[in-house]
Amino acid sequence: MRALDTNVLVRFLVVDDQRQADLVRALFKQTESRQQKLHVPLLVVLELIWVLASVYSIPRDKILDALQNMLLMPVLSFDGQTALQDFIHTAKNGTEDLSDLLIAHAAVESGCDTVLTFDKKASGFKHFQLLTDKSPL
Repeated sequence: MRALDTNVLVRFLVVDDQRQADLVRALFKQTESRQQKLHVPLLVVLELIWVLASVYSIPRDKILDALQNMLLMPVLSFDGQTALQDFIHTAKNGTEDLSDLLIAHAAVESGCDTVLTFDKKASGFKHFQLLTDKSPL
């Protein structure tokens, strides 16, 4: 199986380079016709969220819709698919930082009880715990 880098998914979603976007669509079509899949690592999803929000100023709801639609594409196989689905559901119903939420859901799927953080805002989310000098170690 082959994996995709973030820039391939950016071209597919944003179509800011028509030639590359066409190449991605052709890749998807050919891969699907061969009944194969392309792998999307969870780190690529994390970077994709950052690029779409920071570089392209795409609104949160549009990013979540794009991720949800990509999960439905039979040609794509995602790391941590359950964590990604849970992340999308939580993110659509909340205001927490998308990257923090994805980190939390990936950690929970890996069997962790909590994510230790110095980020006070993130520590308000149920899967995070603020690490302070008074925290139990």
